[in-house]
Amino acid sequence: MSRPPTEDELVERARRGDGAAFGALVRMEEEIAFRTAYLITRNAADAEDAAQAAFVKAFYALPRFRRGAPLRPWLLAIVANEARNKRRGGGRREALVQRAAQELPSGDAAPSPEGRLLAEEQRAELLVALESLGEDDRLVLSCRYLLELSEGETAEVLSLRRGTVKSRTSRALERLRGHLREER
Repeated sequence: MSRPPTEDELVERARRGDGAAFGALVRMEEEIAFRTAYLITRNAADAEDAAQAAFVKAFYALPRFRRGAPLRPWLLAIVANEARNKRRGGGRREALVQRAAQELPSGDAAPSPEGRLLAEEQRAELLVALESLGEDDRLVLSCRYLLELSEGETAEVLSLRRGTVKSRTSRALERLRGHLREER
């Protein structure tokens, strides 16, 4: 039995023009790429376009990709740039990450209808408060908590220093708490 190829092996094969290897990389990262683009464009069609354009750009930029570096932050930085360009070009704005509001809580027991309703209301309240933040705050919190990126990955995706991500996250969380307190 052979083991599946590692990310580094797939990247090397894709660098040599192996479309199947790049396709495997795309399948590994397409969901988070779409989610990242959606957080920025706030429109599903624009997010899909931005993610696809980013994958094409990433394919052609593979020769410049640093060997041994993690692919995800590098790729998501390209996605974020494409999404920003798409948002600036289209100027569309829709509700923030409805998919995040629909996530089910983890655990073995199925939630009661009352528990599920309460959880949905709390998520909706949180998303409204998140929406009321400025773009910088919203993006850093979305990367850290909705996309579950590390500080380092968030820094790379948003083209910031790690310390900046840390301080923005702290300040954004405080502003988010303030909005939530005001709503209650």
